Amino acid sequence: MSDPVNEVTRLIEPSLSAMGYELVRVQMSGGRDRPTLQVMAERADGKAMTVEDCTEISRAVSALLDVADPLPGAFVLEASSPGIDRPLVKPRDYERFAGHEARVDTRWPIGGRKRFRGRIVGLVGDAVRLDQVEGRIDLPLAEIQRAKLVLTDELIAASLRGAKSNAAKDEPRNADQGRMD
Repeated sequence: MSDPVNEVTRLIEPSLSAMGYELVRVQMSGGRDRPTLQVMAERADGKAMTVEDCTEISRAVSALLDVADPLPGAFVLEASSPGIDRPLVKPRDYERFAGHEARVDTRWPIGGRKRFRGRIVGLVGDAVRLDQVEGRIDLPLAEIQRAKLVLTDELIAASLRGAKSNAAKDEPRNADQGRMD
């Protein structure tokens, strides 16, 4: 029997992509009585997610799940954005957020530890390179269980710069804009 989360991911990813979203993560949490299926996505154009975006994703995913019925029993569907201190899920996330601080948990101890915190240098082959206070370390991607950005002033500033840049792209470029004749 296949993993239900992987099955949901395969089912919804093409539709979300066609709608202009990039799937970040699909995760089941909660108890057996009423588990929560979290679908985390972001806009492919890099703009900030809105409540309307989450509603659109929720409706589309709900319709797909109603037809395919890949999950046994009842569950709560939650559509969300990754937020500023987002999880790092795909290898390209480590390149995209190079220079920012991250917390990384590994499946098995590496150098006697399973928890790491440091500035992301990027990918080196199949490993994530982190600069830590204790020194540089390469963590194999296959051994990373969970990773997320750490909310820092630097990350907030970068996020605000990105939001301003996206807002500027949306402004009409009319030389007469704002002129009153």
